[in-house]
Order: sequence, then C-alpha cells, then structure tokens
Amino acid sequence: MINASFRNTNDIFSAPLSLAERFDLTNYQLVFEQGNFGRYFWNSLIVTGGSIVVILILGTLAGYALARYSFRLNNVVYVFFLTGLLIPAKLALVPLFIQLKNMGLLDSRIGLILLYSAGALPAAVFIFTGFIKALPADLDNAARIDGATEFQVFRKIMLPLIVPVMSIVGIYSAIPIWNDFLLPLVFIKDTSKMTIMQGMTVFFGEYANDWGGLFAGLSLAALPIVLLYVILSGQFIKGLTAGATKG
Repeated sequence: MINASFRNTNDIFSAPLSLAERFDLTNYQLVFEQGNFGRYFWNSLIVTGGSIVVILILGTLAGYALARYSFRLNNVVYVFFLTGLLIPAKLALVPLFIQLKNMGLLDSRIGLILLYSAGALPAAVFIFTGFIKALPADLDNAARIDGATEFQVFRKIMLPLIVPVMSIVGIYSAIPIWNDFLLPLVFIKDTSKMTIMQGMTVFFGEYANDWGGLFAGLSLAALPIVLLYVILSGQFIKGLTAGATKG
C-alpha cells in the first residue's frame, strides 16, 4: 500500500509488484488538496477519541461494580452486557437511524460517538470485569480500613492496576472505530463531518478510480493507529500477560 502510494494508477496496474521508481509525493499533495484529508482526519480523531474516553470511563466503572459488589441483579446486569456481544450493530441500523433522528443527532459526531460507545461497551465490560475479579479483594479492604472512600479505592488502588487492561481495551476498540465505513456512511451526510474512510471515497470516480491517491490517503490514515500501538505497546503486552505468571 505504501509503495503504491508513490505511483500513479497506470503505473500500479502496468507493474503491480514493482517498486516505485522515485518517491513522488504528488499523491499525498492531492490527498490534502482534493481529498480534504485534514478535515476528515480531525473528524475521525474526535469521533474515535471521544468514543474511547466514554468506553474506558463507563467500562471501568461498570466492570468494577460488577466484579466487586454483590447485589440482587448483579448476574442479570452482567448477562445483559454480554448479550450485546451477540447482536451485530448492522442489524439495528434502521432502529438506530430512527432513534438518532428523533434525538436530533443525525449528521452529528456526537451521534457517532454514542453509537460506537454502545457497540464497544459490552466487550469492555466483559474484559474489565474478568480482570478485576482476578485481583485480590484484600487490596480494596485494606484501603477501606485505612479510611478510604469507595471512590478513593477505585481511583488510587484499582485504577493503577487496570492501566494495562485499559490499553488493551483502548486499542481493541480504536481500530474498528477508526477504520469503520458503514456507520458514517449511513448517519453522516454533511461533507464537513465525514470521517477518513468515508472521505476517501472522493478518489472513486464513476468510470475510473485514483488508486494512487487512495493508497496515499489510506497510508496516512493508518499512521495514528500504528502510533497508538507503539505508544501503548508496553502496557498492551503487560495486559496480555497479566495473570499468566505467578509471583
């Protein structure tokens, strides 16, 4: 993809496996001038970042409550979240469209944030609940004996311990949100609010496609996710190996 981003369409199809003869940045220039990449990138950043913040806040709180507190409907609430893993969001496009229309959130980045947050929350709650259950309850009880409030127990004791898992949930949720094409296509019509994947359709013509420009745009679009993984890779690996060893 990166190699093709430095070539024009004719060159790509004439020798698809050949390397670019020179690093021609024309396609990248075209992405910003014709593709309005900066606007689409900013919209995707707002939607993805906002969704991740909501997912992590609600996911950690719900996971902590379900893992640490026993109440009558504890299992019912947990199963309710798990059923969200079994229902594809694509099956609910029509009801979601009607609901967002009634709420005045069509053609809105906030509407997309709510949709993505609701879709990713079941998996986040499942991961957080399982991880927190594996942590010894003595940590919480010792803090309470020392006079810590419930919020202080969560913020000062539990939150530092689940940072690796938050990295996993963040990366796991960010990738499909950033790369999604369907929901923005259905719920966003204003070109100034389109996300990257939706905006890249400008390179698809009725009779011909600008593949060089498209690959240049997709190469740039992949950078934030790669950087996110590089930044959080240490915590990501800690989260994957948490509980795998003793001591």
